[in-house]
Parts: sequence; structure tokens; C-alpha cells
Amino acid sequence: MRTHSSSVVAVKAARALADLIDNDYPTVEEYVRALERNSNALRRANPSHASLVTTQRAVVERVRDAEPASVAEAKEVTAAAIDDVVESVESAKHEAAATLAERIEDGQTVLTHDYSSTVLEALESAAQDGKHLDVYVTEARPRHLGRKTARTLAAIDRIEPTLIVDGASGYYLSECDSVLLGMDCIVDDTYYNRVGTYPLAAAADDVGTPVTVAGSSAKLVDEGFRFENDFRDPSEVIREPPEGFDVKNPAYDATPTRLLDAVVTDEGVREF
Repeated sequence: MRTHSSSVVAVKAARALADLIDNDYPTVEEYVRALERNSNALRRANPSHASLVTTQRAVVERVRDAEPASVAEAKEVTAAAIDDVVESVESAKHEAAATLAERIEDGQTVLTHDYSSTVLEALESAAQDGKHLDVYVTEARPRHLGRKTARTLAAIDRIEPTLIVDGASGYYLSECDSVLLGMDCIVDDTYYNRVGTYPLAAAADDVGTPVTVAGSSAKLVDEGFRFENDFRDPSEVIREPPEGFDVKNPAYDATPTRLLDAVVTDEGVREF
């Protein structure tokens, strides 16, 4: 969760449930309880991770609703549910990336924040279509996942990445044609993403640079989901123990969707 995009985490968590298939259970009820217990543990690892929560819920509900007559049948349903969930997440991400790539024009200068596999795929696809792009990449402190993004982009022909510190985004926004961002989730009218997104979106709105968010439609949630921020270890911010002051290290921040220009998912494009 600290080094991979949310889609990758959701897929890995879904596949982790397959380990249960190799174990022995005396009854269907005990198997389903084990499935629910392990799925809940995965969800508790980050209850605000929308795609993780929705995909785990989908696997468990599919097994429960099937009312399997045997443990073997329950395992078969579980395996099929995992395969379907993984395919759904990956295909949704690819569709969103393809749609985003079509919106990127040759010669554009864009800015991106953090590490989004959907945005990276879109940029690579645009470059493969012959488009030349300049990309500013924020470091995304304190984990510096932007460095991973910059290294990935540096290996792609026709893309010229430039790594900048988070605080410099306002300095370069006036040079950019758009800001391209991934997402953790959108709940009603609030967009949650890596901390630093809100001031970036607000600055972009002030200078008139459009902000486009891309990701799976599974990340658009409303009823039955409450976002809870993840506060990371202070050692990510400062190595020596703080003396006489506190250190806060939130993983995400909340951005009003009114600051966005478009949200691109596998279900289409929503303009704001």
C-alpha cells in the first residue's frame, strides 16, 4: 500500500484469498467463516481503500450467495469470483487509461502527482501513438513515490519527465496544459487521493489549468463507505525523534470535486 497503486493492491489482496483454497475445512460453514475472517483482515489493513473494500466484498458475497453444497463447491466459487474480480479491476483500469490517452494531445505539457498506474498507462499509450509529451512529476513526499513515476516515464520514448518537489507545482502549473491524477476514491462530492493533491488542485484551479482524474469506476462509492485517513509513521517525515513538537503524516487529503474538470473511468467521462 505504500509503494503500489490502489488497483495493484486490490488485485493482490483478491489473489491472497486463493490461499484458503489449499486448506482443509470440515464444513462449508467453517470455510465461509475463514473466508470472511481473512477478507475482513485484508479490509482492515486500510478500510479507506475503496477498491480493496469493494473487491473483497464482491468475492465474499459471491460465495455466500451461491449457498454451496460442499466445501469443494465453495472453493470453486471462490476461485471463479477471484478471477472475475481481478479481470474486472484490470480491464476497468485499462479502459480508463485508454480513454485518458485519447484526451492527451501531441506536444502537451502535463503535471502528475504521486504514482498512478492508470495515468502511467495512459501516458505510455499516448506516446506509443506518436505523441510527444513533457511531464512534470511531483515527488509525493514523504514516501517519494513520484521518483518511481519519473523513472518509469524516463524509459518511455517521446516522454520527457522532470521531477519537482511538491511545493514547486504552483511554480510550473502555468506552463502545463493539464494536470493528470489517479485516485484512491471519490465519495459523493469529495475526491480522496495522496496528500498534496488538494493544494495542487486548488492552485491549478486558480491559474486555469484543467485537472483530470482517472481510475476504475469501482473507486466511485457512496452508500456504505466512510473514508478514514491513514496516518503514517512520523519517521517517514523526520528520522530523529521529535523533541518539543508533534509530527503529523496523513496519507491522503480531501479535494472538492468542484476543483476537477473531468473524471475518466471505464464507464466514461464525467465533466465538471
